[in-house]
Amino acid sequence: MKTRFLLALPLMATMALPMTAQQSATPDSQPPAAEATAQASNDRDLEPLKPANREGFWGRMNPFARKKYVQRQLTPLRDRANELDELTANNSRMLKDVDARATAGIRRADEHASLADQHALDAQNRAQAANQLAQQADTRLQNVSQVVDNLDQYKSESQIEIRFRPGAITLSTNAKDALDKLAEAMKDQKGYVVEIQGFAPGHGTASIQQSQRLADAVVRYLVINHQIPVYRIYELGLGNASVENSSADARPAHTSRVEITLLRNGVNELAQGQGSIAQ
Repeated sequence: MKTRFLLALPLMATMALPMTAQQSATPDSQPPAAEATAQASNDRDLEPLKPANREGFWGRMNPFARKKYVQRQLTPLRDRANELDELTANNSRMLKDVDARATAGIRRADEHASLADQHALDAQNRAQAANQLAQQADTRLQNVSQVVDNLDQYKSESQIEIRFRPGAITLSTNAKDALDKLAEAMKDQKGYVVEIQGFAPGHGTASIQQSQRLADAVVRYLVINHQIPVYRIYELGLGNASVENSSADARPAHTSRVEITLLRNGVNELAQGQGSIAQ
């Protein structure tokens, strides 16, 4: 029995020696995990991990490592991996933030560009409208200049002849209808005058007075029944004189008649052109 105990003592001492060496080498071989994390957070350029060198004699010779020893060796790797994950997440967030700002900037630039294009289009439309108005004004100015130059140039537009019975100065029904149509053409018009010429057969003063009474009858009907301004009417009793521009032949008058001629200048056309420009 004593012999077996003596033989077991050297074996127990041999097994206890590597355990003591491994425990004494472990604190010096690896810094704590908290210090490694603090150093990683302070310095962005981390040094590579170094394996523990002081493992003792039994640590190099023992093929079976203990569980706690393996965990102490893996803890720095795990911390470093966690730190890399955090850095990757921060970089991803920064990239997303930059992308969001860039997208917002591009969108604002597009909005400003669209607004500028709209302003440019509005300005172009206004310029075209102004150019069109200028052209219309120039055309109107030319028309006004032409009308002013030809203001006293009247052109014959229509002409009627009213006949009277010998010695009568009363308007017949047909004569009144003809004067009504003529007055309707002059309604709300500008730039016109009415030329009335009376003719009567006979000789001397009696013929002239009779032709004047005939012209007065026509003027009286137009002024009273149709409110034709007197300043637009020009009348003259010509007696039995022949008038080249009358509807009758150029010979002395043999019947009592009155010739009414409607004359116009370009004022009415100018008023119509002004209305079209205003529209």
